[in-house]
Amino acid sequence: MSQEQWTAVDSYTGKLLIPQDTILERASRASREAGLPDVEVSPHQGKLLHLLARVHGARTVLEIGTFSGYSTIWLARALPADGKLITIESGILFAKAAAAHIEEAGLAHLVDQRVGKALDVLPQLAAEGAGPFDLCFIDADKPGMPEYFRWALALSRPGSVIVVDNVVLGGSLVDSAGTDPAVDGARALHDMLAAEPRVSATTVQTVGAKGYDGFTLAVVGE
Repeated sequence: MSQEQWTAVDSYTGKLLIPQDTILERASRASREAGLPDVEVSPHQGKLLHLLARVHGARTVLEIGTFSGYSTIWLARALPADGKLITIESGILFAKAAAAHIEEAGLAHLVDQRVGKALDVLPQLAAEGAGPFDLCFIDADKPGMPEYFRWALALSRPGSVIVVDNVVLGGSLVDSAGTDPAVDGARALHDMLAAEPRVSATTVQTVGAKGYDGFTLAVVGE
């Protein structure tokens, strides 16, 4: 198996299962043309988030890591007319690009964009009484994953779903000789989950157009 084959399979299944969407395609293309890193989720991953939100009947969503707004659009489209999505982004260029894409998608009335470091914004949300959120999606800097998860848990309720992206990191998760802070963050997240009685979680490895990685899915209990 190779990256070329994984990408080809994504292309084949995507053409069948994910209809062309000019707004999402434009958001992805505009970010690349603006010189922003290609770090948003793939179309298949975006639709998975959308379906998870729909299956769960989510009305409120917290997203940590807006990037270009690509995943934000997928998630916001799953919300009812009176739903609300709060998304946090520390990068000014990312936030500006995302705001334009979200507006073009006609979703600005559902999306509350917060610009700043997540560990500064999350306490502000708690102080405002935001939440509890039905679904939280964490896709930000990897060393911060454990702290982001702690805050997502604090802003959740029994039955809330928390999704964390990029937790396998090309298999580096089990590289005992590695010194990458991102890997340290992913390991710390798993150690925390193993010791946290309030959540039931699993990690799923993935391959596709974005390479070899994985995500963690957690459900908050009583």
